[in-house]
Amino acid sequence: MASYEVNPAAVAHAERLIDARQYVLQSDWGTAQPRAAEENAFLESHSWDEYAAWHLGLTVGAADETKARYGFVYGDFRRVHRMGLISCHYRAAEWRHKEIELAAHDLLQRLDSVSA
Repeated sequence: MASYEVNPAAVAHAERLIDARQYVLQSDWGTAQPRAAEENAFLESHSWDEYAAWHLGLTVGAADETKARYGFVYGDFRRVHRMGLISCHYRAAEWRHKEIELAAHDLLQRLDSVSA
């Protein structure tokens, strides 16, 4: 099983998006989450740093500027999805990636507070 560390740039990016009200409160995350083709399209016109900012986790040992390096996507490359954060929280808790779980939890609390 891969090990992950929190991506501070992604946390900061998500916080900025939440504060700017760039979020979706209700979505079918299974449909909304970016697929490989959408990731590739994004990377054609954006940097790896911009791609990384959408992923709460960095895979320990994976090379930078590879898709394998980034995990726990929380948005659709435009907005934060509440269900994306819930998915990150759930998957991180399921696989005991505690730092990712807590980062997703904190972002979810921030989103719920702003959107209430």
